[in-house]
Amino acid sequence: MMKAPELFDLSGKRALITGGTHGLGMAMAHALGSAGATLIINGHTPDKLEKAIATYKKEGFVTHGYLFDVTNEVNVMESVQRIEQEVGPIDILINNAGIIKRVPMLDMTVEDFRSVIEVDLVGPFIVSKHVGKYMVQRNAGKIINICSMMSELGRNTVSAYAAAKGGLKMLTKNMATELARFNIQVNGIGPGYFATEQTAPIRVDGHPFNDFIINRTPAGRWGVPDDLAGTTIFLASTASNFVNGQIIYVDGGILATLGKPVNEL
Repeated sequence: MMKAPELFDLSGKRALITGGTHGLGMAMAHALGSAGATLIINGHTPDKLEKAIATYKKEGFVTHGYLFDVTNEVNVMESVQRIEQEVGPIDILINNAGIIKRVPMLDMTVEDFRSVIEVDLVGPFIVSKHVGKYMVQRNAGKIINICSMMSELGRNTVSAYAAAKGGLKMLTKNMATELARFNIQVNGIGPGYFATEQTAPIRVDGHPFNDFIINRTPAGRWGVPDDLAGTTIFLASTASNFVNGQIIYVDGGILATLGKPVNEL
């Protein structure tokens, strides 16, 4: 029987993180690097990718960067082939790249709707398809799709995002069904509301949405990026070898309840 540290050790593993140049993608990449994995960071903006790689290397992580568009199948296929040749086998894939357009459904253009679906749903399919082919040959692999609470719930102005993330939840389950026999585990992480640079403007005291999240979350706070570390390492490691097709929601309890409990007299 393996000891606990060995179960979560990622030394010698290579992890490709799409959209790993900022935000929660960067937090998950840090988690994998801290567990010993070599990082392969994808981005689509040269300056951001270069800055992110410098940050990872400064912290002592072995890091490689690749520019490619997750919605362009030829671009993805060629990039994955290069990674396999230049860095080595991709053992772990995190499909994190995503966009959101906050527009009421009746006002959203079809073009904007399609663009969100392309990045948030078609992108993970394309990258998983081409990374998965190599994993099948090796009879081993971990794929982690970054879902959302919008995989379960609707909210005003995010119809395209919710449709994409709901689809990604079911794609995760179907991928797990097809790839399990090749010793590939496919699971998802559904982050709740996290304190990031993007949410900073709405996290100030007195802001209606900040108050809503604090009162809606049983934990009574926003998540912090480090809250994703344990789940990320678990799903990427030997510890999760018999966990497949699951979505783990890291949300402080939001999906478990109608609202944060109040003290009754």
